[in-house]
Amino acid sequence: MARIADPFEDMDRMFGALGGRWRSGGLMPMDAFEKDGVWTLRFDLAGADPDALDVTVESGLLTVTADRPVEDTEGVNWLVRERPTGRHSRQVRLGDRLDAGNVEAHYDHGVLTLSIPIKPEAQPHKVSISSGSQQTISASSDA
Repeated sequence: MARIADPFEDMDRMFGALGGRWRSGGLMPMDAFEKDGVWTLRFDLAGADPDALDVTVESGLLTVTADRPVEDTEGVNWLVRERPTGRHSRQVRLGDRLDAGNVEAHYDHGVLTLSIPIKPEAQPHKVSISSGSQQTISASSDA
């Protein structure tokens, strides 16, 4: 008997390592990097309306929440349904080095980008080194 190739079989195998979270919508994909004293976080939120996004920071915990509407699919015979709908969120613990009071957010083409600067006092800085002779401090007693 001939076997018909399933184009989604390889994806299922690849994403199977995620414990099924990919298809169930429990995962909000994120990239994070640091460049020039700013942390950048990018979240894939395709299909989410910008008005349905919420970003909060409380006690060093950043929370991104997105609502993806449920489509009217009455009478549809689904072949594959992997795009998650409903309310989804992801939390990221921000370290003390980051300036959580100055988070900037931008949403474009289904990608939410957050920029979080590193606090100036937490950024690497040059320490000057003095050279030359050291002076001796002597204690005198006036008795």
